[in-house]
Amino acid sequence: MPLVQVSLRRGKSPEYHRALFEGVYRAMRETFNVPEDDRFMTITEHDDSTFSVSPTYYGVERSDEVVIIRITANNTRGLAQKQALYQRIVELLQADPGVRPEDVFINLVEVLPENWSIGNGIAQYAAQQG
Repeated sequence: MPLVQVSLRRGKSPEYHRALFEGVYRAMRETFNVPEDDRFMTITEHDDSTFSVSPTYYGVERSDEVVIIRITANNTRGLAQKQALYQRIVELLQADPGVRPEDVFINLVEVLPENWSIGNGIAQYAAQQG
């Protein structure tokens, strides 16, 4: 169950936001075995005073159009799946809404399955483990 939080500079259209959601969700479905309807995503827009990103860290030339994508997910996937996810997100976001590959910053945060309550105050995934 991934939880996706997207941060970017203020001023993008609702269509741009929808394209971000659709691209990330599609990439997770295609590469991360995310079930249909497992969709929990937010976007937070920032002014310049609350958004600071290095334009050149690690040799990547970023613009002011950086999109930071934080995905919190169960720690059940291997390196190959993670790399496939990152690549597919970049491909889809480049196609729509037109984000440069250099401007896609992805952070995957892995947690234990019992660290989720999907509702009703129950650790649903912990119950599945026995």
